Amino acid sequence: MGRPKPVFLVDYSCHLPPPHLKITIPRIIDHINKVREAHPSCYELTEEASSDFLVKIIERSGLGDETYIPEAVLKIPPQQTMAAAREETEQVIFDAIDNLLANTKVSTRDIGIIIVNSSLFNPTPSLSAMVVNKYKLRSNIKSFSLGGMGCSAGIIAIDLAKDLLQVHKNTYALVVSTENLTRNLYIGNNRSMLITNCLFRVGGAAILLSNKSADRRRSKYKLVHTVRTHTGADDKSFRCVQQEDDNKGKTGVTLTKDITSVASRTITKNIATLGPLVLPLSEKFRFFMTYMRKKFIDSKIKHYVPDFKRAIDHFCIHAGGRALIDELEKNLGLSPIDVEASRSTLHRFGNTSSSSIWYELAYTEAKGRMKKGNKAWQIALGSGFKCNSAVWVALRNVEPSVNSPWEHCIAKYPVKLDL
Repeated sequence: MGRPKPVFLVDYSCHLPPPHLKITIPRIIDHINKVREAHPSCYELTEEASSDFLVKIIERSGLGDETYIPEAVLKIPPQQTMAAAREETEQVIFDAIDNLLANTKVSTRDIGIIIVNSSLFNPTPSLSAMVVNKYKLRSNIKSFSLGGMGCSAGIIAIDLAKDLLQVHKNTYALVVSTENLTRNLYIGNNRSMLITNCLFRVGGAAILLSNKSADRRRSKYKLVHTVRTHTGADDKSFRCVQQEDDNKGKTGVTLTKDITSVASRTITKNIATLGPLVLPLSEKFRFFMTYMRKKFIDSKIKHYVPDFKRAIDHFCIHAGGRALIDELEKNLGLSPIDVEASRSTLHRFGNTSSSSIWYELAYTEAKGRMKKGNKAWQIALGSGFKCNSAVWVALRNVEPSVNSPWEHCIAKYPVKLDL
């Protein structure tokens, strides 16, 4: 009776934007040039932050020619109004939820918990209230909107839902992860702020969790572990990703030079916590012996990096950028196929913030690789600075859901990228 209640992932859905929002890299560059010519004040790029810099970042980003940007951003000049931002977010969230409800046949009256996470767009009424209004959810629903928590907020939302499902019996939790680009396009000339324009794209996911024992048979996964690591007590960690105004008063998100070292340190702490929970005894023993030798015999001995592939079958590394995927591939000793889902998601959809790990899980399913008993590890980084992990176990051989975002393009992947 004292055991935690199992949390099942019944199904999830990722938003696939309409074809007219698809944009190629040459079209992005052409669009920026047209905006600069027609409205110089929108992109006051100096020689230091020229369009050549943007081109270089985009070409090295790992993004392909089929990512999506909001309709308001495609206009000249871009429309960064509250109404346009709401329209983008409503399109993403409602499409994902509609598809999820159609696939699961769950009544909205049975949903007892709603959690929506969006880091930079947090209007009033809240995004969770927007969902309550649209789907006429019941009046005693537990409603939460998570803001300002970066790209790792999707796992924070899952962890919060897990805790709530331990308290509220026989109910469903709807988790929605998204981000808004319309309101947060940076139009200044600060290089450290321009990088986000090159990487982020439209995307979102809706996830249905249950603590009902009867849902086990039809669910895709069971949640095994969540591990959250927060290094925000350190000033460098706290400030390495920060929304602020540039010297001309234009708002953007700054990425400092400390982000690489901060991310590495935070990932290491997260993995050190997760390792003992998932690794087999042999790997734990090797890690312990190396640690003792390093501490008492020879401090120059390298830390032993456990072989997580002995415990994890599929890796969903947040598609934050090519450099992030490369770093984790190297540090965890992963093979190209282990990071294939992350690289393919980055190429096809770009950095969709907290929802990227769901596009990656959907990729694995679309490839037919998710077998009963397989474990999938979702790992994401976010401002603050945070590194969060979630481990799921497949309850059956998982097939892709209806209207999977990879339904019409999975045969083209993986693609070979020029390094």
